[in-house]
Amino acid sequence: MSLDAWSDAASIAASVQSGATTAQEVIGRTLATIAARNPGLGAFTDVVAERALRRAALLDASDIKGPLAGVPFAVKNLFDIAGLPTRAGSKINRSHPPAEADATLITRLEAQGAILVGALNMGEYAYDFTGENCHDGPSRNPHDLGRMAGGSSGGSGSAVAGGLVPLALGSDTNGSIRVPASFCGICGLKPTYGRLSRARSFPFVASFDHLGPFARSVADLALAYDAMQGADPLDPACTERAAEPGSPGLNQGIAGLRIARAGGYFRQNLMPEAEAATTAIADALGVTAEIEIPEAARARAAAYLITTAEGGTLHLDRLRRQAGDFDPDTRDRLIAGAMTPAAMVLKAQKFRRWYRTQVLRLFADVDVIIAPATPCTAPALGQKTFVLGGTELPVRANIGIFTQPISFIGLPVAAVPVPGPMPIGVQIIAAPWREDLCLRVARHLEATGIAQAQRP
Repeated sequence: MSLDAWSDAASIAASVQSGATTAQEVIGRTLATIAARNPGLGAFTDVVAERALRRAALLDASDIKGPLAGVPFAVKNLFDIAGLPTRAGSKINRSHPPAEADATLITRLEAQGAILVGALNMGEYAYDFTGENCHDGPSRNPHDLGRMAGGSSGGSGSAVAGGLVPLALGSDTNGSIRVPASFCGICGLKPTYGRLSRARSFPFVASFDHLGPFARSVADLALAYDAMQGADPLDPACTERAAEPGSPGLNQGIAGLRIARAGGYFRQNLMPEAEAATTAIADALGVTAEIEIPEAARARAAAYLITTAEGGTLHLDRLRRQAGDFDPDTRDRLIAGAMTPAAMVLKAQKFRRWYRTQVLRLFADVDVIIAPATPCTAPALGQKTFVLGGTELPVRANIGIFTQPISFIGLPVAAVPVPGPMPIGVQIIAAPWREDLCLRVARHLEATGIAQAQRP
């Protein structure tokens, strides 16, 4: 089996398992690719070459080869990596002591044979949709180096779309997996809130934070997701449900599934490329029904309010002591959040409970809802505003207009890429704990050729 930088995780694992190649060969090639391409992409902030080569040698010497044998992966730099400070995209954190242990999800992937090769660039403290970091430089879009990779998991999107690694992990609070997946033209999965452990990762908004994978194929996305499931007492929000793997039902097709397109709010403020991509997905699925997600605009506003309040409270001591070490854009929003009246936050939380109940009722009539992931393709690096619905709006605050109302209540979502001059993504949304349906629909779309990652 011939492997190169664009080989998928499943092919790499099969080749290592069969003995056609070695994990050391795979990792050696990966490290060389990172050295050659990362300077132009700005995806990696740390490369753990010695650790990766050491683990590869141990894997080659072992008779046990897991389902991800020899597969290189990298993680957003808010995951703890033993021996490295956990940056979380900040200037402040890089002077912290090194992490003493790996994040749970790193440990679980490596238990299945995958090999960590490094940490990835991100927006400061995950409060970002652009992928631009004033301390480490921007993560660049592999399809056009002058455009954003999206954020806050910009390095994760750039590394996978740019062929540096087949798998990466990111976090999604308000859309930080789905936005980079959309801009970079790859697959991303935001699982149900509480499905995957967040232990030993730097938080942002504890009641919204999710961790999840990026990949160039749905099968790889499912492989990574399946490997990371399981209860974890180190994360009190992590479910104790038994693992429910997505891979076994991946190729069941869409027969019998009730699928609708989100209407109303999700048909507004779209640039033509986002409307065309969502319509193409709907047509490929034979979707004719539209469903209204009630009060989605208010949900987005409440999500924004809770985000700033929780985030501002988390960082209050840092803001008091080291305000000058923050990105000014991040700092000012966190300060505003820390000053938000408690009565407003309480009102937003009450609305959140009501909204969740209303949205969950929709799944009595449908199994899956499709919606745009972003209102546009990737903007230019440094772009401050764009025009949506005839109004000029700030880019940073409005890229996530279609992701925030979904993560606000923790639903599982797969983002799938629609190819084009610049790719763009569509969300596949299901009821809690039904990641299998998100992945199944995503795989069907991939098999038809409508939703596919494209090489830059």
